[in-house]
Amino acid sequence: MQDLNVTLTPAADKFIRRMLRFDGGPGSGLRLIVSPGGCSGLSAEFSVEAQPGAGETVHEHNGLKFFLLAQSRLLLQGVTMDFVETPTSAGLKFHDPKNVSTCGSHSAPVVEHEHAHEH
Repeated sequence: MQDLNVTLTPAADKFIRRMLRFDGGPGSGLRLIVSPGGCSGLSAEFSVEAQPGAGETVHEHNGLKFFLLAQSRLLLQGVTMDFVETPTSAGLKFHDPKNVSTCGSHSAPVVEHEHAHEH
């Protein structure tokens, strides 16, 4: 079992513990399949599993078990994992200091354009 170089916010920690308690048995963990994409530069699918699948290694963080493929583990290095709940959705969000968000980067020219027409 290896340590995982990731930061969990209190909300993410609570969410994952709740999922493992309700959906898994003793020794179960969270399978995280992380891929590049999304506003934070990362998107992920996750599920509660009794044991790791083929090619997955077991990583522990703060007493929580994660089942990760090598690519997912590399993408998560130094990342902060958060749980965000809004009226329309809930899920894990990733804040990767290595990736600068590209969401909303095209709004500045639109704002300048709108100001040009004001009198």
